[in-house]
Amino acid sequence: MPDLIQQRVEDCYQQAERYFNCTFARPVISFKLRGQKAGVAHICENRLRFNPVLYKENREHFLQHTVAHEVAHLVTYQHYGNKIRAHGPQWQAVMQNVFQLPANRCHNYNVSRAPRTHYLYSCKCTDREPFALSAQRHARVKKGLYYLCKACKAQLVYLQQQVKR
Repeated sequence: MPDLIQQRVEDCYQQAERYFNCTFARPVISFKLRGQKAGVAHICENRLRFNPVLYKENREHFLQHTVAHEVAHLVTYQHYGNKIRAHGPQWQAVMQNVFQLPANRCHNYNVSRAPRTHYLYSCKCTDREPFALSAQRHARVKKGLYYLCKACKAQLVYLQQQVKR
């Protein structure tokens, strides 16, 4: 699996280099993305992450569209700079003109089998079930953001428990 994705990434870069007549730095590629996202481009780190579960279930489309979608983010950033929107006109132009693909923001893969970890939080309400926050929201809490219970207005507190759903 990683070989096919790495080859597709390289093919996309070569297409972009021919189109723009310049060279682009190649990214670090990881296959440790989980959850509902098929791929993620970390533009400041020049890094791509791909979801192996969604790849296995959608190989052909994933290779053709998802890989190009994420590479387009890095190419757009390297070519146009940091004053761009993630799915803005420059990214759309790379998708359509360079890769000859539709500039779709989201995939429509079945994500029901993708394992999701939720983190349990509580408030001051005594009769309330714990809140199950997503991994993304839990990461935001670890960075200093906080969430409030709508009923008691208390800050949610992590219970040091996780659940798979």
